[in-house]
Amino acid sequence: MGILLAACNAKPAKEEEKLLKKSDFKVIKGIRYTEVKRKFSNGLSFDTTGFQQEPSWIIQFPAAGDTVLAYDPDKKIMQPFYLQHDHANVFNFAKEWFRFKLISKDSLVFQRLQVTRKEIADDIRSDVNMTFYADDYIRKTLHTTAEELQRPSSADTIFIRKLVAQANRNPDNRDSVFAARQIATLSPVSDMITVEFLSSVDPLAGRTRAYDYLYPRYKIVIHRAYKDFAYGFNVIVDEKGKLRLSNFYTNLPEYRETRKKVLEGITSVYLQNLLKIKPGTTLGIPHASEITVTVTGRKANK
Repeated sequence: MGILLAACNAKPAKEEEKLLKKSDFKVIKGIRYTEVKRKFSNGLSFDTTGFQQEPSWIIQFPAAGDTVLAYDPDKKIMQPFYLQHDHANVFNFAKEWFRFKLISKDSLVFQRLQVTRKEIADDIRSDVNMTFYADDYIRKTLHTTAEELQRPSSADTIFIRKLVAQANRNPDNRDSVFAARQIATLSPVSDMITVEFLSSVDPLAGRTRAYDYLYPRYKIVIHRAYKDFAYGFNVIVDEKGKLRLSNFYTNLPEYRETRKKVLEGITSVYLQNLLKIKPGTTLGIPHASEITVTVTGRKANK
């Protein structure tokens, strides 16, 4: 029995897509499909924050039964999931909700849906289309590979180049930069400093692997510092690897300028000189991006 979801600002019934019938599923039974594209409705795989929609699913509808097999990359096996029909063309499997928009023996198109408290969100969270091709279709008809089809499009490249140009023109403005798909990296060039990347991934809290490049965080310890201290703040790494103080918090506004000068000093004296800094890149293009650092200073023993 379906949960019967409601759609926020739902379309009138006359605009609803053609409803699928059980017979429509017969043509795809036993066929293995690989996701080759995942895009927003504007046709792009990236948004202005730098988030990338990445095709990764492999699915198969068995010859019998109301199940879907989906590939588990961690266990490296195809896992069975119950295919639950809710209403219209809305289905659930593998803990995700989808609107099935196209089903054929060669391809599938699903719209991923964000469902909260039994309501389908009518915003960017449900604005994702997933395209699958049958493995045989990729190999025998298109004569290519899934990896080749999964590469970003020329439209993605044009879009990213525009974001890069803006970020690199205004590296002092955190509103102009965007998350690098390959994050800026920091590595010590002196035994005075240690660096540790802190992962933000937490499936139970809904933080996917994308959080690690959208919000990269580093724990830095400076040994033999001028005094003991501990600060958390953001820095922008420009396209040449230069660091700029970005955002920081203080609950004492009257000391904000003093705190700013301290953090600028830590950034320019310690971090810039004691670290090898590689700027972040997207589609292989270096650009300004923001990272969060927690910096602890430990004064040398007398």
